[in-house]
Amino acid sequence: MPIQAADFDFVRALVKQRAAIVLEPGKEYLVEARLLPVARSVGCDTLESLVEMLRAGQNAALQTRVIEAMTTNETSWFRDLHPFEAFCSKVVPEILATRKSEKTIRMWCGAASSGQEPYTVLILLAERFPQLADWTIDFLATDISAEMIAKCQAGKYSQLEMNRGMPTPLLLKYFERDGLDWRVKPELRSRVQFKTMNLAVPWPAMRTLDVVFLRNVMIYFDVATKKQILSGVHRLLRPGGWLFLGSAESTLGVHDGFERVTEAKAVIYRPGKG
Repeated sequence: MPIQAADFDFVRALVKQRAAIVLEPGKEYLVEARLLPVARSVGCDTLESLVEMLRAGQNAALQTRVIEAMTTNETSWFRDLHPFEAFCSKVVPEILATRKSEKTIRMWCGAASSGQEPYTVLILLAERFPQLADWTIDFLATDISAEMIAKCQAGKYSQLEMNRGMPTPLLLKYFERDGLDWRVKPELRSRVQFKTMNLAVPWPAMRTLDVVFLRNVMIYFDVATKKQILSGVHRLLRPGGWLFLGSAESTLGVHDGFERVTEAKAVIYRPGKG
């Protein structure tokens, strides 16, 4: 049975309140697809029964499961490629020049999903910049989903997941067999710290940063939340810092403190000079 309008509105409001994700009218099919497995796992035959449990407001763990089910975790290795080319051709060389005295790079991936993006970044640094061997790479990767963070920390991926963008030579170099799956080698896993974090609520104390990756997550937020997030990033970026957004995302019309830079067919952002 399709989800009832009142139940859809309740889920929309819950997701907006807890994660600032906007579910537009017409997304009923998405709610049905994502929440039916959750409903069945807790003994509910229908979405109506699941929403009744949510309305009771006495099961925080169930609310968290619903929020996590409604977050999108679409990702792949070297996704969209051009931003990573810009990272290697412009961003890292500039950081190498400006931070050579302290030999530290501080990075944050704010929508880690299942880990492909942060691990891609680390592989690129290892492959393209051997001079970083004696540098400190301070890399934090976060996601709202505890389930996704657990997957990131495990660094374990199926063959199908590896087939989505991981070149065979890099697969053999940076991963090891784990049964039928592949696991990121410990030396690479140790270079990134994974934590849960909700971008839409006040952030914990964070160190200033050289690079922020917030790709393909801002599209799910309303303008007020986007402004809040970009203001936070602007405060955290060190002089010479860089922000990566998804190809469908921009700071234009949301926060005027960033300068657009086009590099390697990608648009990246840095704190403006004005």
